Amino acid sequence: MTAWLVQQAAVRERRGLVRAPVTRSEAGTSVDLASNDYLGLAMDPRLAEAAREAIVRWGTGATSSRLVAGTTELHLELEAELANLTGMESALVFSSGYLANLGVTAALGGPGTLIVADEHCHASLIDGFRLSRSRVETVPHNDLAATAHCLRNRTEPRALIAVESIYSVFGDAAPLPRVLSVAEEHDAMLLVDEAHSIGVAGHGAFQGFGSVAGTELSGHPNVVLTATLSKSLGSQGGAVLGSTLLREHLVNRARSFIFDTGLAPSSAAAALAAVGIIRTEPWRAAAVHRNAASLTAGLASALGGAAVEPVGESAGAVQSIPMPSATAALAASQAAHQMGVRVGCFRPPSVPDGVSRLRLTARATLTPHDIDYACATLRRILEETK
Repeated sequence: MTAWLVQQAAVRERRGLVRAPVTRSEAGTSVDLASNDYLGLAMDPRLAEAAREAIVRWGTGATSSRLVAGTTELHLELEAELANLTGMESALVFSSGYLANLGVTAALGGPGTLIVADEHCHASLIDGFRLSRSRVETVPHNDLAATAHCLRNRTEPRALIAVESIYSVFGDAAPLPRVLSVAEEHDAMLLVDEAHSIGVAGHGAFQGFGSVAGTELSGHPNVVLTATLSKSLGSQGGAVLGSTLLREHLVNRARSFIFDTGLAPSSAAAALAAVGIIRTEPWRAAAVHRNAASLTAGLASALGGAAVEPVGESAGAVQSIPMPSATAALAASQAAHQMGVRVGCFRPPSVPDGVSRLRLTARATLTPHDIDYACATLRRILEETK
């Protein structure tokens, strides 16, 4: 086994795929275009105070699984507020968004369930598919004809379509109303991962409530949502939202809920405070979109208008810059970091071969100076990469 580990390390080095945790510097020492703290709430004193009060009252940990002694009033209140925010009937909080996706896909899957998954689904969904023991058909990105074909020709009595409302790497949106129509036509459940949408997407009175809130999907019996509390909500944890019947099923069947220690009360309290801020401060979601548009314009103008995906108005916070190779992506991200701009570097296996890229996140708290400096820095680096 040791010889194999040495061999694997050499392969990673040769392919430019070596990874290591990046130590986060103190706030203010760099322009952050890498984190998922879209609304700038992770350092908000209101969340910190809510977490502190929860620790004093409930302790530093949940102490057991939710079904033994790990459920507090905070967990139930958070679930009610998340359901209300998104317009779903009920919610169930997990210890992470990853575990939420594992739990719901495995609990709804099985030999009698066909899963039709968009090829850009997150790794947590893919791992859930594998655990579910379902037959899985992966379809080209946003290809509804292929999705319908798989459902029409299935032999399984049940089916689940899996998509992300806003995709985590490319930053584009799923055509949710059209996907729901396909699900209804073929008696399928639609699972929508809202990880990069909650706090950012939504229109009018539903700004920041997510892509589903206020639409025909909200509260629909065929629709299940998953969400994370660690991005826009600035905390930790995850949730599955849907019908009360679904929640009861997950409480009894989702292994990543039943056998995992409950979410820490401090994280539940911080997320609960964040939900309130999303409701009362819609300027944060608006600022994300404004800053995303500024980043797109600042980079596309120097790179022929085709370097940033999606070109034009972003579906959310994520901006994506294709790179010629994994090695080039890593070198560019390291150069940017040295110049005080933190960006994401996505390489295989996070993305398929041939689509390595820099991933930028437009946070609500970026200043015009931050954006101007980041764009100037990245333009210089990318011009050298050509």
